[in-house]
Amino acid sequence: MTSPVRSPRSPRRRPARSGAPARQSAPSRNRGRSGAPRREEPTTPTGTPGLPPVTSFAELDMPAALLETLGRQGVTVPFPIQAATLPDSLTGRDVLGRGRTGSGKTLAFGLALLARTAGQRAEPGRPLALVLVPTRELAQQVTEALTPYARAVRLRVATVVGGLSIGRQAAVLKDGAEVVVATPGRLRDLVERRHCRLDEVRTTVLDEADQMADMGFLPQVTDLLDRVRPDGQRMLFSATLDRDVDRLVRRFLSDPVVHSVDPPAGAVTTMEHHILRVSVDDKNATTARIAARDGRVIMFVHTKRAVDRLVRRLLASGVRAGALHGGKSQNQRNRTLEQFRAGQATVLVATNVAARGIHVDSLDLVVNVDPPVDHKDYLHRGGRTARAGESGRVVTLVLPDQRREVDRMVAAAGVSPRVTPVRSTGEELVLITGAREPSGVPVTLPAPEPERNRREASGARGRSRRPARGRRTPAPGAERHGRGRTPRSAKGSRGAS
Repeated sequence: MTSPVRSPRSPRRRPARSGAPARQSAPSRNRGRSGAPRREEPTTPTGTPGLPPVTSFAELDMPAALLETLGRQGVTVPFPIQAATLPDSLTGRDVLGRGRTGSGKTLAFGLALLARTAGQRAEPGRPLALVLVPTRELAQQVTEALTPYARAVRLRVATVVGGLSIGRQAAVLKDGAEVVVATPGRLRDLVERRHCRLDEVRTTVLDEADQMADMGFLPQVTDLLDRVRPDGQRMLFSATLDRDVDRLVRRFLSDPVVHSVDPPAGAVTTMEHHILRVSVDDKNATTARIAARDGRVIMFVHTKRAVDRLVRRLLASGVRAGALHGGKSQNQRNRTLEQFRAGQATVLVATNVAARGIHVDSLDLVVNVDPPVDHKDYLHRGGRTARAGESGRVVTLVLPDQRREVDRMVAAAGVSPRVTPVRSTGEELVLITGAREPSGVPVTLPAPEPERNRREASGARGRSRRPARGRRTPAPGAERHGRGRTPRSAKGSRGAS
């Protein structure tokens, strides 16, 4: 096996000071027509220029086992975000990278992380590399994407997320894992229970850093980053780099090189945007006809109750629909996603929990049944389609009293949608979405998980094999939301980790 990469870099770095000043773009250049900051622009420019991009993986100084695995996986040409960032990240540079969802960010940071960790062995409970993500689904997706490459260089990967047994996760860490992929709340719980120490972590990645800031995870993320090696490498990747990320960049990244190689998700040229103006009385019928189309579709609504109500209506009308939201156990959510990917369910109805971290091949339609309030939610919902160069459509159903707010939201997102008044029985709806009449024959999908198993899993969450002396065991399910000793900074963070 090829020896691990240890390319030269600057001497041992001092940790960046919390109040270190950072240059910022002039307000006139960093604001849009509405006066709001342009979310897509990084606020901390690079000091030292980065290396030129590569045209093939063979140009990179990586272990031969990783290059061979790329070939076996059919990954022959690097995506732009990979070609731009890997030359710098493999040398140990701190990286601030932006690429739209589905652009290959996982391998962009994953290959560098694995290459720089290869050949090392972690002590029990002391990982060498860390990937922080905002949601359970994204953690599992990152783990699945990195596993074949980690095996090639004999590195062990552990996934640490809420909603699953904390005792089992503690046992996995005790057995030893070089790479940990985690949500902030659950990892902090394990650190405070002394099942995990981060003082040997040399490479740290924040994936979807802006969403972690939006969801109120900054206190947990900051606490965890304070625990990793101060002279280590840090990489922040996101589909958008807004001013919320600037606090993390100024405090924890040293002379980062900034790579912004893709347009925001909404600006993808293979993605069509449609606003369908509907009436209050006709919205449910319009939604049902779109759901009955030939092909899979993800539908977004605001609340967990709205998800469950819509799924019940669709099942009753003959549409095979599944529900995905933070009120489901992790096993239920996994099973629902498996059904959707396998075609057993043709409609996935979700809250924003699925706006990031969900990848489904050949998904050509996303429907905002409830329009998102924030333009970043719009971009990331829409990012479930038109991935990796494929085409897709994003459709937003808009009631008369929602038009002004939606117009502002899409303007902030930088998209120019086609606006069409539609009726559930009209030809325009068919042309845009492929809508058709539901069969009317009620259907029943297999239950994602017996309730008994869900209760057992919930009861296991609060138990670890060796709780810290004198520490009170949290109530079942507390770790799922980062509760107990972990403060919940924002209401939106509930259920995300």
